[in-house]
Amino acid sequence: MNEKRFEDYKISEPILRALEGLGYTKPTEVQEKVIPSALSKTDVAVKSQTGSGKTAAFGIPICELVDWEENKPQALILTPTRELADQVKEDITNIGRFKRIKAAAVYGKQPFAYQQAELKQKCHVVVGTPGRVMDHIERGTLNLSRIEYLVLDEADEMLNMGFIEQVEAIINKLPAERTTMLFSATLPENVENLQRKYMNNPEHIEIASTETLTDRIEHSLYRVEEKKKFALLRDMTIVENPDSCIIFCRTKDNVDFVVEQLEKHDYTCDKLHGGMMQEDRFAVMNEFKRGEFRYLVATDVAARGIDIDSITHVVNFDVPLEKESYVHRAGRTGRAGKKGKAITFATPYEDKFLAEIEAYIGFEIPERSAPSAEEIGLAKPAFQEKMESRPALKKNKNEQVNKDILKLYFNGGKKKKLRAFDFVGTLTSIPGVTAEDIGIIKIQDTVTYIDILNGKGPMVLKAMKDKTIKGKTLKVHKANK
Repeated sequence: MNEKRFEDYKISEPILRALEGLGYTKPTEVQEKVIPSALSKTDVAVKSQTGSGKTAAFGIPICELVDWEENKPQALILTPTRELADQVKEDITNIGRFKRIKAAAVYGKQPFAYQQAELKQKCHVVVGTPGRVMDHIERGTLNLSRIEYLVLDEADEMLNMGFIEQVEAIINKLPAERTTMLFSATLPENVENLQRKYMNNPEHIEIASTETLTDRIEHSLYRVEEKKKFALLRDMTIVENPDSCIIFCRTKDNVDFVVEQLEKHDYTCDKLHGGMMQEDRFAVMNEFKRGEFRYLVATDVAARGIDIDSITHVVNFDVPLEKESYVHRAGRTGRAGKKGKAITFATPYEDKFLAEIEAYIGFEIPERSAPSAEEIGLAKPAFQEKMESRPALKKNKNEQVNKDILKLYFNGGKKKKLRAFDFVGTLTSIPGVTAEDIGIIKIQDTVTYIDILNGKGPMVLKAMKDKTIKGKTLKVHKANK
């Protein structure tokens, strides 16, 4: 049987070019099954584990189907967490880069006014958490009249977090004529109820999860008393010597404790939990993605939707209380075809939770003995060497797709009565520049940002020094962001 390629679907050249730049060589199983149905506007209900490539499974058809000319949002994507909303927005922006698709993310702990201003501009796709999306709907700042596509991402987690009423309230405000796509790692009763109630003869797609959980991930269990956990963590990391590791704790207090102890022993580490400011959370995630430190200590806020394909180890410093969380935590490693390890510390009082997890995943987690003094001694020199060497920084997967793009800053915007049309007219008057070379235009009150595509940025920057826009002379330079 011939392997499918993205070219085999009815996908336009700008989307294919972005996929190539992002290194998407061939469709994953979930993409192969979802893309044709989504392109034909069929409702789909997908049971698929994290790490299967589902964001692109709905992102590619949405970017293909939305009408660039339409200024109001045409797709709404609901996610359980702010991190996931931000990541999905970034993925949609990258996939739709050359079609100039504009995506906005809306979530709590970020200024409402900033999001309101973004939603006022041309916006094709809105990604958000249910609470903040509902806020915008109630205040009249999110126009739903043109929504044709609804995605419920990580539906089980969204309902598990108590968002069911908000999700239903949002769905009830959407146009009845729409395509709905639901993605869930598990299908509990409340998710199935949602399908029955709000979807139109959905095609049911199930992606086998056994490969992601056992074929590429080695699971192990250490029995340990609570007070000896950190000493075990220290010994185990010396022997395992991970390149990139997430350590999961149940509470933010435990996260703070573990980070404090690791720092005392000179580990390169940082933390992530719900008590942190949103911008700090994003900064930590981006630094971890780039490989600026090796150990991320986190609560379950990091178990969902964090797409880093080179995490070698996941450590459950605390056994998760919910069986599904084990799967999501373990799913942070063993991604993109690589091998990974999921290591769990269990105290004598956690047998009940452990039994639930093992029944849920369908296998017993192999038990290991703590590393011996001899093993630790032999492993220490290599561990010290890695500790003292700077981690090799990883390239962001969107670097390739963005390499021919230059973002320009103009010191004029809405207050000078400038519109996207005015900028396009002036830019296309430059010899060699066409509308296809102009990417996303973001007009704010006093400034405007424009992506210039296809490597033509430096030429445009030079030419604009001597041109006016709508008769106005504007300062123009390379944008900092």
